[in-house]
Amino acid sequence: MDPVQRPAVSSSSPLRLGHVAVRVQDMERAQRFYAALGLELTWGANDWSYMQLPGGGEGVALLGPEYRAAGPHFAFHVSDREALAAVHADLQGQGVSVGAIHDHRDQTASFYLQDPEGNWLEVLCEPGGGIASHVA
Repeated sequence: MDPVQRPAVSSSSPLRLGHVAVRVQDMERAQRFYAALGLELTWGANDWSYMQLPGGGEGVALLGPEYRAAGPHFAFHVSDREALAAVHADLQGQGVSVGAIHDHRDQTASFYLQDPEGNWLEVLCEPGGGIASHVA
């Protein structure tokens, strides 16, 4: 893709910046730090945790040392699986190399791609009603 051209994602599939994923060495320490900033634990596991602003807003994914499914990235969120498929198809149709859509253990689905500078990003849809917390 020409660096001056920007991929045009369909207006029927709006994107919003949803989360940033960072690598952490100590999951409990990282969870305490982000909790002190006001984020709430939505999904907690030894290898991967998700913390969001109160009310299910934007979040931070904490990737532990043993987590290998993805590396540091930022994610755009879409409203539903249909919008995810539309963005995927729009990008593919423009010649952008995108990974396959896949399901996650927290009931979300996404695909990954790289920008022209090599930065990883994700396009993700949450289940209706948001990511259901599995922590007390």
